[in-house]
Amino acid sequence: MPTVMLVGLATVWFPFVSDESIARASEPSSTSLQEQGDGLMKNVEEMVAHGGMGDAKAIVHHCGEATRYAETILKHLSVSDSHRDDAMASLNEVIRQCSRVSDIGIHADPGQLLNPALKARAAAWESMKSLGLTRTNKS
Repeated sequence: MPTVMLVGLATVWFPFVSDESIARASEPSSTSLQEQGDGLMKNVEEMVAHGGMGDAKAIVHHCGEATRYAETILKHLSVSDSHRDDAMASLNEVIRQCSRVSDIGIHADPGQLLNPALKARAAAWESMKSLGLTRTNKS
């Protein structure tokens, strides 16, 4: 019985991705300012909620995410926006307070992290108000 051997060529495709496209992919520039604001507020609320539960690691994580959102919003603020300066001051305060949380670290007492976390949340709320991005509850 003759043996038939089939030889196939498999093509493996490895896409080449430049560093520039990776940077753009990690920074959601195509999303709207409202979506960025929603992400910021979600993270600061979760950060404070975890503070009430005593989870220092989660506080530091959500504060890092809040910082990322605040920095992205700062990059996308329009120069012509009349409330730009107020929003910038508040967003920089979010970044400053979250930097304090990060400096204190995950091994600290969660109560020690809660004070700057609350200040970051208040600053985030102020920035959203000044940009007109607050959502109202429809209940």
